[in-house]
Amino acid sequence: MNNLLNDLRIVEFSAFVAAPLGGMTMAQLGAEVIRIDPLRGGIDHYRWPVTDAGASLYWAGLNKAKRSVTLALDKPEGRELAKAIATAPGPGAGIVLTNLPPLAGLDYASLKAARADMIMLRLIGNRDGSAAVDYTVNAASGFPLITGSGGAPINNVLPAWDVATGLYLSTALLAAERHRSRTGQGQEVVAALADVMLATIGTLGYIGDVQINGRSRPALGNDLYGSFGRDFATGDGRRVMIIALTPRQWRALGRATGLADELAALGPSLGVDLDTEAGRFDAREEIAALVGPWCAGKTLAQIEAAFAGSGVLWGPFQDFATLVNHDPRCSTANPLFAEVDQPGIGRYLAPGLPLDFGAAPRQATRPAPLLGEHTDQVLGEVLGLSGAEIGRLHDAGIAAGPAN
Repeated sequence: MNNLLNDLRIVEFSAFVAAPLGGMTMAQLGAEVIRIDPLRGGIDHYRWPVTDAGASLYWAGLNKAKRSVTLALDKPEGRELAKAIATAPGPGAGIVLTNLPPLAGLDYASLKAARADMIMLRLIGNRDGSAAVDYTVNAASGFPLITGSGGAPINNVLPAWDVATGLYLSTALLAAERHRSRTGQGQEVVAALADVMLATIGTLGYIGDVQINGRSRPALGNDLYGSFGRDFATGDGRRVMIIALTPRQWRALGRATGLADELAALGPSLGVDLDTEAGRFDAREEIAALVGPWCAGKTLAQIEAAFAGSGVLWGPFQDFATLVNHDPRCSTANPLFAEVDQPGIGRYLAPGLPLDFGAAPRQATRPAPLLGEHTDQVLGEVLGLSGAEIGRLHDAGIAAGPAN
């Protein structure tokens, strides 16, 4: 993380992936992000994966570097406190990020009435306001029907639309804040998860492919669409992905495997130009028929040695355990990672911001807070409440700290 945005304060009411990721991105860029949850935590506070003791690694991963406040949001006084935190004065304050249905008094109109330059980033499912989540949006995207070799749909286990939307939210927040800094005007920004999916499908050309060409991309297994790329089995039971997007990568594959002459001969015999992506795509079965036996006759280590420094674009398939235990990119050798002591969980690798800014040196990764860890600090620092008043709120069941 760094301190590039340390003049911003963002209040977050959120759950699951997209909005928490957007808030965490801001926090890792230095913004003060105050996450406000119900007293016992939100609906994602215990979401899998969890430790044997039930602590959510998921929640800890998506809330690094934030401050946590817990209030009785089901009571008017709790909501009034949340509203006061969200609308507290300050040139970089007055920003709310949420993907939850607005509670009474915490909708945009109510917040704007309390602070005229209020900014709210609000994520919904579908543009018409109906509910949608990553899995349902992905089901409509067309991708599950081209994943695998055809037949039954295969949903992606990566919440890709949530991740993309979270990053859109962080970008939108910066745009809205920049507009406010120029004009003094706040605004509500609404993003629909389904619209992010639709925009992406269109950007990648699949809408145009249907409307202009009258075709829909077929299911191709692990083949790369439009060029050569395929997964191959190794002699020791592993699998590798080999890609040849460019002519240089194509020629490197021939040299590294010793198959240059055989591969080059495929072009004239098939009547395709293998220096083009389309030609390599058309010849993919014949190319695979040569490369496949070469891979099958070698271990993963031998393939790695053959491809080292060759210019071949490739990578091994690996599960999470192999990634964590054997891939140096997933270790403290990579400045992205640091070992953090996560309260309630223990010490483990945690990623920071996947960006390096020349003007802002990378700082230590900060763990996620305990639920309610900063309730008293925020009530005192942001709202100016006395210790006695904060104590009364605890006694009345309106506010809670990490031990409650």
